[in-house]
Amino acid sequence: MPLLEQEAQAVRRQLDRVLESPGFSRNERLSRFLRFVVEGHLNGKDHELKESVVAIEVFGRSPGFDSRLDPVVRTEAVRLRARLADYYLKDGKADTLVIELPKGGYVPRFREVEAQSTAPIAESSPHRFSTRIWFAVGLTGLAIGLAAVGWWWTQQRSAPIPIAVLPLENTSHDPANEYFADGLTDELIRNLSIIDGLTVRSRTSSFSLKGKPRNIRDAGEQLRADYILEGSVLRAGQQLRIEVQLVRVRDDFPLWSGRFDRELTEVFAIQDEISLRIVNSLRLKLGRGRRRYETSVEAYDLYLHARAQAESRNRGPAREAAGIYQQVVAKDPLFAPAYAGLASAYAASSAQGFGDDHAGELTEMRAAAEKAIQLDPLLAEAHEALGMEYARDGHWAQSESSFRRAIELDPSDSQTYDDFSIWLLWPLGRIGEALDQMRLAEKADPLSPVIQERLADVLISAGKYDEAAAHCAGMDGCLGRARLGQGRIDDAIQLLSTIENPRYLGYAYGRAGRREEAEKLAAAVAPNAFSQAIIYAGLGDKDRTLEALDRVAGLGAARIGRALNSPEFALLRGDPRVKALRKKVALPE
Repeated sequence: MPLLEQEAQAVRRQLDRVLESPGFSRNERLSRFLRFVVEGHLNGKDHELKESVVAIEVFGRSPGFDSRLDPVVRTEAVRLRARLADYYLKDGKADTLVIELPKGGYVPRFREVEAQSTAPIAESSPHRFSTRIWFAVGLTGLAIGLAAVGWWWTQQRSAPIPIAVLPLENTSHDPANEYFADGLTDELIRNLSIIDGLTVRSRTSSFSLKGKPRNIRDAGEQLRADYILEGSVLRAGQQLRIEVQLVRVRDDFPLWSGRFDRELTEVFAIQDEISLRIVNSLRLKLGRGRRRYETSVEAYDLYLHARAQAESRNRGPAREAAGIYQQVVAKDPLFAPAYAGLASAYAASSAQGFGDDHAGELTEMRAAAEKAIQLDPLLAEAHEALGMEYARDGHWAQSESSFRRAIELDPSDSQTYDDFSIWLLWPLGRIGEALDQMRLAEKADPLSPVIQERLADVLISAGKYDEAAAHCAGMDGCLGRARLGQGRIDDAIQLLSTIENPRYLGYAYGRAGRREEAEKLAAAVAPNAFSQAIIYAGLGDKDRTLEALDRVAGLGAARIGRALNSPEFALLRGDPRVKALRKKVALPE
């Protein structure tokens, strides 16, 4: 029978007390074992508390584990029972709740014991009745107070803990190893993002602090994180030294630190151990999303090269990363993360530009994403890449399903929220939902200028020009569009005249009645039909606007959909010819 919520809370408090005792705090292996079985029982998963599951989830054995050849669970269970008995004889002798692991199984048992009292029994007195009345009133108040505290504690426990990973410092003083430290940082961010109870700040924000003086409180404030993981990597040939520490931001207190001197071949084990230590330090559950991979040192080294591409959403670095991922899968055709990275790189590259044919990249992207999911269905970036590919083909239901699955698997990745908003919700005119997704992207990636600009773009399409302007700091093109929405056309022209692409300046000239200047810019941007469409819209010329948009219909539904839902093309709304354009690019009516 499941425990009541207050009973479960009492058990968890007792579990924390046990794990904080000297006998357990210094033994991470037994602590992990005890927490797993207790949380499993509290969550109603007694059927999973068997030897094979414990071996895989707690002690890292492979799914083909044979208990007859490897008695690790039974051996550790004997040690765990002895350690619990020792605790209740010493540190926990005054505890009123006992956690036991009965012999012959792995389902824990909880029992209450009466606390011994040394206080004398009070004699009856004339005031005893009134005292009992006040005591009852006091208990009522206490119950109300405890209920409030319990509600607050439940809310706090259910709210994910914000954490950030600062870029690991390359202490080898060899710039050639910089990619290794950056790639490993990226891997730690991804590994932590699948832990229940954590929300991890995205790579872009974390790497904005790379090379800057380390001040934990300032970093925590900028990243809106309660905890920071920082450290360093020293690589010498096939030897690794990784030093990390988990720091609580509010008081700069190190909760845990670790130093790993290992062979390069043990890099996966190091990452897994770091995740487990953080889980135990923050009293979390590791969850079932964690993956254990095996590949060659050579393939993994190339993989980290690709992961370390600092601006992988720009076309040049994305194509370079794709080339490296191709080398990885050639060396190890079963390494799922490399296929996911390849799909993500193709997604980034194919999303750029208005004049190129991306059909080949889209085909490669889909094949890589499907292979990654076949090898490991829990790779969020593969589902995200499929969402992009489906959106480009106008398969909206499949696209939305893929994006939502990616978010479910990794709710800390700002890129998925961004792409879901930009490639599906905005093109379909679901502007409110697009805005919600971009706000989640900003929360996960608060220091990313790209996220700020995309959020401003969606705010502009939502008609929230004042709020959009607040997100355009340092971006004249973004602020110029916001000023146009506010009706401040002269200010907009001044800002837009400073940017390289003149399409919005031409639009602003048209809005200002400066037709000759607008026409000159329309001629200058040829053959970029999309830029011409924007300028013709500013001139109020529906015919030429629609003709130019029709010429770029090959760019796909998502881009045409965004255009039709942007304020610059408001003059086309209600025009019957738009229906034909929407049908041509597979946009729903």
